[in-house]
Amino acid sequence: MTDASRAVLEGGPGDLPDRIVPLTEPGPDIKVPFRGGYEHFRATARHQETAEGKLPVYEWWERTEVPG
Repeated sequence: MTDASRAVLEGGPGDLPDRIVPLTEPGPDIKVPFRGGYEHFRATARHQETAEGKLPVYEWWERTEVPG
């Protein structure tokens, strides 16, 4: 069974604290605040078995900085 309320993040910073995150908004991208910016992840067609069930995989594709 697939749990679409959470996702697995692949790639991006090695010290990103959470690799399983909630999907708070429907859509193809996830934006994670981290170190004064955002890490952006895009949906893939893959799923991964985790301790929390079979979850969709999102891959890192870019970082944006917060102005300031």
